[in-house]
Amino acid sequence: MFSHFFKLTLPNKYFKIINSNTKYLISIVGPTAIGKTALSIKLAQHFNTEIISADSRQFFKEMQIGTAAPTTEELLGAKHHFIHHKSIKDNYNVGAFEKDALHCLETLFKVNNIVIMVGGSGLYVDAVTKGLDHFPEIDSNIRETLNNQLKNDGIESLQNQLQILDPISYNTIAIDNPHRIIRALEICIGTDKPYSSFLNQGKEKRHFKTITIGLKANRELIYQRINQRVDIMINEGLLNEVKGLTNYKDLNALNTVGYKELFNYLNGEWELDFAISEIKKNTRRFAKRQLTWFKKKEDTLWFDYNAPLENIISQLNLHLNN
Repeated sequence: MFSHFFKLTLPNKYFKIINSNTKYLISIVGPTAIGKTALSIKLAQHFNTEIISADSRQFFKEMQIGTAAPTTEELLGAKHHFIHHKSIKDNYNVGAFEKDALHCLETLFKVNNIVIMVGGSGLYVDAVTKGLDHFPEIDSNIRETLNNQLKNDGIESLQNQLQILDPISYNTIAIDNPHRIIRALEICIGTDKPYSSFLNQGKEKRHFKTITIGLKANRELIYQRINQRVDIMINEGLLNEVKGLTNYKDLNALNTVGYKELFNYLNGEWELDFAISEIKKNTRRFAKRQLTWFKKKEDTLWFDYNAPLENIISQLNLHLNN
């Protein structure tokens, strides 16, 4: 979707020979609907390489329309990995993705000096580029208790508890994301130590270099593109896709923007127009959180969403040949 924003074909003068002993992962980040997929395909074609998706919602084959997964035409533009390779019924998490993605990169780097990674799931991007933090095993009863607390007392009670047990995490994680709060709290309760004390401890070194490209636009334009994308999804049959998943609505994979709102409509709780407006609103909020996450990485090369492709290639070549 939005592939028409990048249509340039570059002349041969933009091709550079890089040190064959160094492997590079070009990671493309930015808010949803900004044009990451289109740019990733152009770069993959330019460098004659393949693409790894780090968009956790696009892993699941049952969720095609509502996740804005690459179209059939876009998938033909370059070989993709980790698109619709799992079912919503599978227990797949960021730890499993880190392991699978690193194995995939090891294979790809045998024949490519450069691989492209694209996706808006900041935690999954960091899992590949920096590695995950490792935590001790926690009694599952703690999480069950916290889930019941969320259901009965609401997210605010969890937020207040985290603020007391771990003020650092309270001020740094996505505080409106119940899954992140519960994860932090179960570590605090299960270990009697702050969740933040386990972060950035002895991560495994990566055997490749990462160059991160960020796409940006002013907020009004981002919101306009998001609203446009949601309308396109509805026209393409998102409601029917969600109807077909009603029996699985309690699965964690479906507790996400674009699906949970339409489940509320199908349950008779909301009118359809209101559900669609909530999808747009929640997607805008998600985009804001994405930007907050990605802007923490200081060495990201930021480009306007409609920057000429040759400008992006030129900047990449400076880093690839440095």
